[in-house]
Amino acid sequence: MAGHSATEDWAPTGIDTSVPSIARVYDAMLGGKDNFAVDRAVAEKVRGVLPISKESAWEHREVLARGVRYLTSQGIDQFLDLGSGLPTVQNTHQVAQAANPKARVVYVDNDPIVLTHGRALLAGDARTKVVTADLRDPADVLSRPEVRELIDLDRPLGLLLVGVVHHLADTEDPAGVVKQYLDAAAPGSFLFLTHFRSQPPTTDALEQVFLSMLGSGRFRTQTEIEALFEGLEMVEPGVVELPRWRPDGPLPQATDGPSNLIAAGAGRKPAV
Repeated sequence: MAGHSATEDWAPTGIDTSVPSIARVYDAMLGGKDNFAVDRAVAEKVRGVLPISKESAWEHREVLARGVRYLTSQGIDQFLDLGSGLPTVQNTHQVAQAANPKARVVYVDNDPIVLTHGRALLAGDARTKVVTADLRDPADVLSRPEVRELIDLDRPLGLLLVGVVHHLADTEDPAGVVKQYLDAAAPGSFLFLTHFRSQPPTTDALEQVFLSMLGSGRFRTQTEIEALFEGLEMVEPGVVELPRWRPDGPLPQATDGPSNLIAAGAGRKPAV
């Protein structure tokens, strides 16, 4: 999507440009233009701690596309993309509809700028909608008219939580939030999730950057991340670092570097 000139004068009414946004910080890390100085400051600080964070952000985008392609190969034709962030390349609806033109996608994000840009990108696409809502309130999200119009909860769907659950504090019960969505989903639905993975001491410094400048960003252990898939039938290869989750080419060698800092996994809700 064409961006703006990264100046405050394009902000929609009511946007506080003095406070960083998760969606806009991620956009800045990807090299996008839909962000403000406060967002770029967080991205620069992250790059100061982890110089290849931009490459990691692109790996994140690529694994989203692989996840969506896998789910479509399993017959999933409706997706709820929670905490979707700003439109960029390989957006969920583009990947899904390339495989199945009838696929339906609802994007959910709490940043109003996502709605503004999403409407422009999706003009004329009746199978894709954007909703401004807080994913921490599943009952509200699932009751929204835009969601009910496109998503049939009596049929299997793809729940996407890519790069977002680590922005829920322990006190917000991230596992409980995920479970509420899964409880509402039909058997045969899939959860595809990525999460910051604890890798001390590097992640200790990164976590402090996120928490101090953005107010969120928890690096959790492998065990804590795997617990988010409780009750699901795990898709091979399980919860692994981004490059090793169902790569399009040869399987990358395991590393002890930054590729380990984000994990991806998918699981299927079994039949009752």
